Amino acid sequence: MKRNMRIVVSLLLICCMSLSLFAGGQAEGATKPARKVINLWSFTDEVPKMLEKYKELNPDFDYEINTTIIATTDGAYQPALDQALASSGENAPDIYCAESAFVLKYTQGDAAYFAAPYKDLGIDVDAKLKEADIAQYTVDIGTNPNGDLVGLGYQATGGAFIYRRSIAKDVWGTDDPAVITSKVGPGWDKFFKAAEDLKKKGYGIISGDGDIWHAIEGSSEKGWIVDGKLYIDPDREAFLDIAKMLIDKGYHNDTRDWTDAWFADMKDAGDKQIFGFFGPAWLINYVMAGNSGGTKPGEGTYGDWAVCEPPVGFFWGGTWVLANNNSPVKDAVGDIIEWITLDSSNTGLQYYWANGTLNGPGGTKDTVASGTVMRKSDGTLDFLGGQDMFDVFVPAGKFATGKNKTQYDETINMYWRDQVREYSYGKKSRSQAIADFKQQVADNLAIDVD
Repeated sequence: MKRNMRIVVSLLLICCMSLSLFAGGQAEGATKPARKVINLWSFTDEVPKMLEKYKELNPDFDYEINTTIIATTDGAYQPALDQALASSGENAPDIYCAESAFVLKYTQGDAAYFAAPYKDLGIDVDAKLKEADIAQYTVDIGTNPNGDLVGLGYQATGGAFIYRRSIAKDVWGTDDPAVITSKVGPGWDKFFKAAEDLKKKGYGIISGDGDIWHAIEGSSEKGWIVDGKLYIDPDREAFLDIAKMLIDKGYHNDTRDWTDAWFADMKDAGDKQIFGFFGPAWLINYVMAGNSGGTKPGEGTYGDWAVCEPPVGFFWGGTWVLANNNSPVKDAVGDIIEWITLDSSNTGLQYYWANGTLNGPGGTKDTVASGTVMRKSDGTLDFLGGQDMFDVFVPAGKFATGKNKTQYDETINMYWRDQVREYSYGKKSRSQAIADFKQQVADNLAIDVD
């Protein structure tokens, strides 16, 4: 009897130990912390460098940042990103970036379902948007079909007209931005009247047809697709005639943007001196300054530039920051994204970015998404003869619209511009250029064409 009792007690102890171990394992699993890694995907090192700054400012932020950078060259970034988002594994992106040329695919198009609403990241979206005074075009582009904000940028890319002070004085007797604004706009009729004034003095108003295309495309009422079908907005169709007129009347040097000839016109190395370029602040900082033939006022064209309001409102470029809806670290991701896109304090990313202090004093000043930040920042540039560029670029962001964009813009724009050049050079009739454009779209994209 005693022996049987000992066996029973032993069995009970074994059972209890097993239950204890099982419960302990369950508890351990239940309290296991989320992974302390944030996977970041980008096509440049801009956002990765921002996260380095965020970690520096927040030493208690103990997440490792695992960065993947794939350039957009040859279309490599999007397919890789799409595959990574679909994988939903440990290495799937938590934060990912999309540029203006294809951002709508990720906010409103085929890949929009991957993007987490900012409100689900713990961000008080409405309050922060108002507090930071974010340009509406960036909000429109970053809003998904359900009306939720899923992406915002940090850089403002509203466009201005960037012009030569010395040429303005020679033609109109002043380089005052307020006066030049009234000479080049509002509207294209005034712009081409200015082109004629400049021609009489031997100047071109712009370098090539691409300079004006970005403004025309960005200001059109509607985009390339309306109700699921290809649509050619009248303003965009008018580019055919404008491009031909620019050649016929000799208003430019007939360059193509991003070519050596285009860069040469920024330092007076073209056939004739060029009055101006259309673009956002990034064009000034990262393209024109380095191609001006100098590094300080008095060298090349450096310091002989100013900015004024353009004939029409537009934006060009920009990067939107999104979060993966399946990320297991949404709280940490939300803190980062809010700091990049919506924090208008003096310790937010955009204050450092606007004042050129992200990596210490003396860096490049840039326009930012927050109007609140720009109004309290110093936007004076030696390149612009000491002008505060924020005076022009804050309203420029408000003039721009994001309602005429589609996820296919990068490809369709290329087809359109190629056909416009065929027509403007007299190689095709107007009707043939339009017909060939439509055929290209029908042959290569899943878009209905009438």
